Amino acid sequence: MRRVILSFVLLLSFAGCDREIEEPRSDFGFDYQPLEIGLFWTYEVEQTIYFGENDSETNSFFYRDKVRSFFINEEGEQVFVVDREKSDDQVVWTRTLSFTRLIRDFSFVENQENQTLVPLVFPPDLGTIWDGNIYQVEDTDDFEVVSSVSFEKGDRSEVDLVRVLQNDEDDEITFRDRRYEIYANGIGMVEKYSEVVTYCSRNDCLGQQLINSGEITLMKLVDYGQD
Repeated sequence: MRRVILSFVLLLSFAGCDREIEEPRSDFGFDYQPLEIGLFWTYEVEQTIYFGENDSETNSFFYRDKVRSFFINEEGEQVFVVDREKSDDQVVWTRTLSFTRLIRDFSFVENQENQTLVPLVFPPDLGTIWDGNIYQVEDTDDFEVVSSVSFEKGDRSEVDLVRVLQNDEDDEITFRDRRYEIYANGIGMVEKYSEVVTYCSRNDCLGQQLINSGEITLMKLVDYGQD
């Protein structure tokens, strides 16, 4: 009888272990930033540049980022070359910048004008934190996935979005630094906001949040696809 009871206990133990075993993760969310030749993203841009107190300029225009080619670097990584074009009317486009993108160790790595940034990591789970400046000599800059939502839109059965908070600081005396990006599964970046400004710090304007210099830029996706 004891032998039967012992066998039954062992059977329950193994069954419990089986329930605790999780299936290996197969979807790491790489489609939150697709990378293929011919992919393009068109953004409507609102940009305000501050040159001094009561001196600023606001412009509206479009950016189009398109994956032109790729190459294999010394580490054996596939590096994609992206051309950025600018237009006032989406008819005449002028190339303004070329930069690179790649996936490295579950990180999305982007290099623009010799500044390497990690805007996103995979999987982009809620609460994930990483150093966006890990490849730079500057101080660390913690990025965090602060929201993750799904919703139905048009002919797409479901769209998954993640919002990455890059910074949210405002000492109300000397500077304000607020930056975030939003990525959509199967699309890429759909929105980018950057507000990096300094305040007037003279005695006669200290604490009044009078912007002395800096830039505020909002980019929103209006079109995407593959040529």
